[in-house]
Amino acid sequence: MSLTLAQAQTIIAAALAKSKDMGYQPMGIAVLDAAGHLKAFASEDGASMFRFDIARAKAWGAVGMGVSSRTLGERAKGNPNFFVSLAATSDGKFLPQTGAVVIKDAQGKLLGAVGASGGTGDEDELICIAGVQAAGLSHG
Repeated sequence: MSLTLAQAQTIIAAALAKSKDMGYQPMGIAVLDAAGHLKAFASEDGASMFRFDIARAKAWGAVGMGVSSRTLGERAKGNPNFFVSLAATSDGKFLPQTGAVVIKDAQGKLLGAVGASGGTGDEDELICIAGVQAAGLSHG
C-alpha cells in the first residue's frame, strides 16, 4: 500500500479544520510520500511565503529518518554537527524542528510524512496528528 492522493487530501483538510478550531495562525501543510516526494500541499490565505519550504523540510526529515521531527530535534541537541551536515547536504530540505509526523499504515509500514508551519512547533505537530488520525492512519 502507498499513500493515496485521497488520503493526503484528507490529512490536509482535517489538519486545517483542527487549526481553525484551535484559532491558530494561517498554516501551510505538506504531505510527502515514502520517497519524500510531495503528494499534496495547502496554504491558507494569509500564510507567509515561507510556510511551504518549512512544512516540507520538517516532513522530509521525518520521512527520511522514519521518526517525528520532534524526535529529530531532540536528537540534534546531542549531535548538532551531524544534523547541520544533513541540512547542508540536502540543500536545506531537512529541518529537525517540531511540527511533522510520519504516516504509517495499520501494519506499521511507512507511507510518508506530514509537516505543518504557521504556529508553534507544538501547534504544527498537533494538527498533523489530527490529520493523520482523520485519514485512519498512524503517526508513529
